[in-house]
Order: sequence, then structure tokens, then C-alpha cells
Amino acid sequence: MVTISKKQLHALVTASWMNRAMIAIVYIWFGSLKIFGVSPAEGLVTKLFDITLSPFMNIQQFLILLGLAESAIGMLWLFPRITKWAFWIMMGHLFTTFLPVLFLPNETWQSFLTLTLTGQYIIKNVVLCSAAWFIYVFSEN
Repeated sequence: MVTISKKQLHALVTASWMNRAMIAIVYIWFGSLKIFGVSPAEGLVTKLFDITLSPFMNIQQFLILLGLAESAIGMLWLFPRITKWAFWIMMGHLFTTFLPVLFLPNETWQSFLTLTLTGQYIIKNVVLCSAAWFIYVFSEN
């Protein structure tokens, strides 16, 4: 059995809330950029959309829906009682963010093991996965 001090427990609780807040900020901010049509990721999203979902809806509708979904994911993290939902919905979203690495290699890879700036932007999402996992594991529900 592992014991932790009150100071360590307080640090874990603080870290959990800091992670929640940062995930919320990133998701709400990036989602809002898509809603207002000013996201620097719009070109990448559009290219992936063209090879996956274009037969089902138009890109403008999709970008607004994606922005709303990302903003909603961010908001979910602010409610500890629904942490498990927030986590699994976010994991689904993050899975889709990795798709350009496979489907758009010219956008994401310079050469073997060398990512473009776009590829680095995508791969850094592993840090979001890690932060979300930390919250998920230490959540009470």
C-alpha cells in the first residue's frame, strides 16, 4: 500500500484542476477559432475532410460543428462528475486528430521520423492524452 502526505495529496488535487483548466482552455479556444472561421488548422481539417466526409456535408457546416464539439469537450472537463464522459469523448476526438499523420503524409512528414510543423502540432496531442489520463485516473467517479 502506498501512503501519501497531505501535502502530496493537495499537490495531486491542484495538478488535476490545473490539467482540467488547461484542457478546457485549449479546447474552447481552438474550437472557437473554428466557429469563427479563423483557425490556422482549417486548411489541414479541410484536406482531411475532402478525403473522408465530403460526400456527407459541406466543409463550412463541418467546421462549425467541429468547433462546437471541441468547445463542448473543453466545457465537460470543468465538471468533475462527468470526467469519465469527458475523457472518452476527448479520446475519440484525439484519435481523429492523428488521422492526418496517416492520410496526409505530405502535410505531416518531411522524411523518416522527421515531422513537419503540422505533424508536430498533431503529435503534441499526446501531452493532452497524458493530462486527460492523469485526471481520469485520479477522479473520484
